[in-house]
Amino acid sequence: MLMRTDPFRDFDRLAQQLLGVGGTTSRPAIMPMDAWREGDAFVVEFDLPGVRPESIDLDVERNVLTVRAERPARNGDWEPIAAERPRGLFSRQLVLGDNLDLDHVAADYDAGVLRLRIPVAERAKPRKIEIRNLASGPATSELESSSA
Repeated sequence: MLMRTDPFRDFDRLAQQLLGVGGTTSRPAIMPMDAWREGDAFVVEFDLPGVRPESIDLDVERNVLTVRAERPARNGDWEPIAAERPRGLFSRQLVLGDNLDLDHVAADYDAGVLRLRIPVAERAKPRKIEIRNLASGPATSELESSSA
């Protein structure tokens, strides 16, 4: 059974205000994130449960990736019994390195998780460099042609 009165409710509200839990335009809430490298791409996942996909905004400017989303507050005539999930604006910025291909970022949203796949730029991938041996003299085909 849910309690209608909670002696710690005022402390929770104060903590939310001081810590910025729950988002407003002036102070957006932060969204939990995991990131890892998978082959030739970096994968980043953001937890956004209860957020409508159309409220998610994703953009890249220079090397800064910004994710914004909103879980709207409930409107109407209702009395909260428990309200632990943050509502309002959510925002997160990531500063990405030059070694990523920001022109080919892929984004999917499923079951409250926004997943970004950011490929490693071709110029940043490891590659072999051929070493010429200048001390060995001219190539064999040049020697054969000069002796004839």
